[in-house]
Amino acid sequence: MSEEVRNDTDRSRYELVEDGEVRGIAEYQRTDDEIRFTHTEVSPEHRTAGRGARLVQAALDDVREGTDLRVVPLCPFVADFVDEHPDYQELLRR
Repeated sequence: MSEEVRNDTDRSRYELVEDGEVRGIAEYQRTDDEIRFTHTEVSPEHRTAGRGARLVQAALDDVREGTDLRVVPLCPFVADFVDEHPDYQELLRR
């Protein structure tokens, strides 16, 4: 099984893709200095093995490595992930 997380900028969302099929999304709204994560969803039949966490982690890593945007976690799943992983909290204070 191959898995990747990609940023679909045309649709303003990160996608978790397994074997060529989108299994999860993390939608966002981008401004000049912020990226607001608004909704995260993994298809019901694939809500196992930490897929949502891997999706959010990869999205946050991409923001950290490729931008200087401040993360605003409006989605409860993203907010919980950041709360549970202190090394991502600096993204809230950029």
